[in-house]
Amino acid sequence: MFISASLMNAGESYCFRVYLKDKGVTEKETETPEKFLSQEAIARRNKRYIDISVSDVPVNPSITEMILSTGCRLVTQSKWMSTLVVEHEDSLIIDKLNVLPVVDSVVCVWYGMDRLQADNCPDDQTVLEPAEEKLSDEYGYAEAQIEMLNGIALHNLGRRGQGMRVAVIDAGFRNVDRIKAFASLQLIGTHNIVFPGHRVFCASDHGAKVLSCLAANLPGRMIGTAPEASYLLIISEDTRTEFPIEEDYWAAALEYADSVGVDVVSSSVGYSVFDTPTAIYTPDDLTGRTAFISQVATWAAEKGILLCCSAGNEGNLAWEKIAFPADVADVLTVGAINAEKERSAFSSIGFTADYRIKPDVVALGSGVTVIGSNGNVQYVNGTSFSTPIVAGLSVCLWQSLHWLSNTEIIEFIRQTASQADRPDVEKGYGIPDFFKAYKKGLE
Repeated sequence: MFISASLMNAGESYCFRVYLKDKGVTEKETETPEKFLSQEAIARRNKRYIDISVSDVPVNPSITEMILSTGCRLVTQSKWMSTLVVEHEDSLIIDKLNVLPVVDSVVCVWYGMDRLQADNCPDDQTVLEPAEEKLSDEYGYAEAQIEMLNGIALHNLGRRGQGMRVAVIDAGFRNVDRIKAFASLQLIGTHNIVFPGHRVFCASDHGAKVLSCLAANLPGRMIGTAPEASYLLIISEDTRTEFPIEEDYWAAALEYADSVGVDVVSSSVGYSVFDTPTAIYTPDDLTGRTAFISQVATWAAEKGILLCCSAGNEGNLAWEKIAFPADVADVLTVGAINAEKERSAFSSIGFTADYRIKPDVVALGSGVTVIGSNGNVQYVNGTSFSTPIVAGLSVCLWQSLHWLSNTEIIEFIRQTASQADRPDVEKGYGIPDFFKAYKKGLE
């Protein structure tokens, strides 16, 4: 994309994704993985028999310095994709970038005003107590959405996510640090990709609701699907606009999660249409290998991460199809159904462009019980919430069958779902049965 400098306004800037010909690293650097991976990440690779390769090594600082010598500022980078995102006030900087010997190509991924203008985040430590009536059942208002997937039987075996590390990539986790339902949350850490240095416990509450499906632990009101796992909370979504740079943010989030040794990622963000008309994908791009974000998801799967992605909420809109990166073969793509086990009208459908079944499975996505940012039970709709329900039970399943790979876990979930023998474009392989998958894994 080219944007004339004559269109610039005071305070306006442009972000460019720079594709590198070579990120300037060698095989020898893989001999010291502790320089770029945590001990937990190295241990996870060893446990899963996954080699550390040059793809794991960050871009050589000398390459970055060459790019920044043009006067740009570094926004983010991807070691897997060999890309840098840089920012400058003049769109014509693209000409200087394109002639550098290390640069393959450059595309504009964002333009506008005040990219780093974050919302104020008040420092309020008041604990948010629930107001609704406590029910006699341990799972409270969330019982139906877990029972639908036969997840309580797995929990009754003591499999609630202990020892598993989970990343939730979303738009914000407002008040998670204050909500009573998260008082026992085992927090690995937090990371804000969009607004570096800012807290994640403000802005959007979407991630808080998503997290509650996984980690809420308030008997009689709501129990999540993996309440005893450890969690890493990452913001990659900028809710103000929809530009391709969010694919780069998501890449940075996923690479960060990998670098700290996360086993499972629950991602309820996806992309298809952007605010700039020249950066819009088409359904023909749903190959699992075309979109930038889908290529990143493929890398994550190859690194042994079990990635659960929402199918999208475009089922009754013009796009209709699944979003990116839900088209990737080795991610678990989750659609939505209602209490009657019919597809929710909004739930995006398949096939992929190369006629693979997507979504893989479905879970309750209409009238889902969540914990809102006020600490109370709420009911919401979307594949954003069916996804973490499935992700949490996938965590418990993998905890139980720890000798299996991420792709083997996904395959067991597909094979034991309600319509495994007749998958379709609306519900994929159907409703998972996690206890049945567990038993099959022991055979």
